[in-house]
Amino acid sequence: MKSIVEPARETPVIHETDVIVVGSGPGGLAAALAAARVGVRVALIERFGCLGGNITVVGVEGFAWYRHEATVEAGGIGWEFEERAKAMGAAVPESQSLSYELDSEGFKLVADTLAEEAGVHVMMHRQFVAPIMEGARIRGVIVESKAGREAILGRMVIDATGDADVAHRAGAPTVKTPLEEVQAASVMFHLAGVDKAAFLEGVKADPQTYADWSSGEWTVETDGKEDAMYSPFLGKPFERAIREGVIPAHLNTIGGTWGAVHDSGEMTYMNLVHLAGCDGVDPDSLTHFEREGRRQAMQAIAALRAYVPGCEGARLRNFGMSIGIRDSRKIDGVYNMTEVDVRGQARFEDSIGIYPEFIDGYGVLILPTTGRYMQLPLRAILPRGVENLAVAGRAIGGDKLAHAATRNMACCAVVGQGAGVAAALAVKAGCALDAVDVGAVQGELRRQGVRID
Repeated sequence: MKSIVEPARETPVIHETDVIVVGSGPGGLAAALAAARVGVRVALIERFGCLGGNITVVGVEGFAWYRHEATVEAGGIGWEFEERAKAMGAAVPESQSLSYELDSEGFKLVADTLAEEAGVHVMMHRQFVAPIMEGARIRGVIVESKAGREAILGRMVIDATGDADVAHRAGAPTVKTPLEEVQAASVMFHLAGVDKAAFLEGVKADPQTYADWSSGEWTVETDGKEDAMYSPFLGKPFERAIREGVIPAHLNTIGGTWGAVHDSGEMTYMNLVHLAGCDGVDPDSLTHFEREGRRQAMQAIAALRAYVPGCEGARLRNFGMSIGIRDSRKIDGVYNMTEVDVRGQARFEDSIGIYPEFIDGYGVLILPTTGRYMQLPLRAILPRGVENLAVAGRAIGGDKLAHAATRNMACCAVVGQGAGVAAALAVKAGCALDAVDVGAVQGELRRQGVRID
C-alpha cells in the first residue's frame, strides 16, 4: 500500500475538562450524565448531530423489550431514559414486553434535556481520530470537524464509541469476532400508511411466538420457556414472497420483528433486515452494507404490501441515519466476562450494577422471566495497558455469549453509569482509574438509584 508522510503540525487545544466521553449512545450518554452528577466537568463528544446513538442514529427504539413481570432491573439512568421519554411524549408501550418503546426522533430532545440539566459540555459534529498519550496514560483526544483538527484534554477518558476505537488506537489489546461468525448488522426503517386496525386483526388471527424465530435460515436456542410466548414476529410474508417471486430467493434472511403501530398509520422499529458479514470497523464494508440494507428494506416493504393485512398502502417513512452494528471490536479487559457469568447469575465484589438474564445473539435467546440476574464488574470496563481509560457500551471485555448479553442497550447504560461514576470519583480522589475506591463507586451508584446487588 502506498503512503504519504504528513508534515508536523500544531493542533490547538480547544477544551480542557475532567472527564471526556467519546460517543453518546446509551453507554456514553449514561456515563456523561453520571459523571456530571458527581460534580466534575464533563465533555461529551459525538460525531453526529444528536445524542443517543443506537436509539436515535440507528433507530432501535426497543430499549428494554426483554422486560417481563419477574424481570429484575438495575434502575439508574437507563430507567430514567424511559421515564423521561414518557414524560416528554417520546415513548409508547412496547408491543412484546412491559417496557416503553423510545421514539427515535423524540429521544433526541430527551437526551438534549438530560445533558443540559446535568451541565454536560456537549461537543457534536466531531469525529474522534486519535488519543493523546503520555506513555501509557491517556491525556485526551484529537478530533476533526469542519473546524479542522482539534485537541481536547482531560484527566479521565471514557471510550463509548461502540467499537473500542479509543482503546484500540491507544494501544490496548482488542479482539474481533471473525467475520463468518459476527452478528448480523441491520438497517432499521419505519413505515407510514399502515391500517392499524386491519394489521392488528391479522396479527390476532395468526399470532406468532418466539418459537417462530426458528424458521427459514435461522435456528434459535431458547431454554424452552420462551417458545410459547407472544412475539411480534414477521416471517411468513417473506417466505411467501420468495415462493411467488416478489423478492429474490437469496434474500432469505429478511424477517424479524415490528415495534409499534400507531393510530396515525406509522409502524416503527422495523427490525427485518439482517446483514451477515458486515465489518463494523471497515468503512468500505459499512458503505456496501448501508446501501444493501436499504435495498433489502424496500424488498421487505414490497412483501409487506403484498401479503400483510393493513400494509397494502404502506410506504417508507424513513431509514435510520446509520446502519446498526451489533458486534465488532472489544477490549481485552482486566476481566473478561464469560458465558458462565451471563448464564449463571455471576456475582462480583466490584459490581457496578446488575442486568437481567437476557441473552440475544449467536443463535441464543433467553428472556428474563424468572427473576434471575447477573452483576457487572468494574474490571470488565478497564482495558489492559492504558491508564485512566474506561470503556462503556458493547465493547467491554467478554466472550461471545457474554457479548450477546452485554451488547444490549439497557446493559450499555448500566455499564456507562458505572464508568462515569468511577471516572468522576477518580478525578476527585486524584488517583488512577484502576485505583479508585470500589466501595465509594458503589455508594455513589446507589445514591444515583442503581441496584448493585
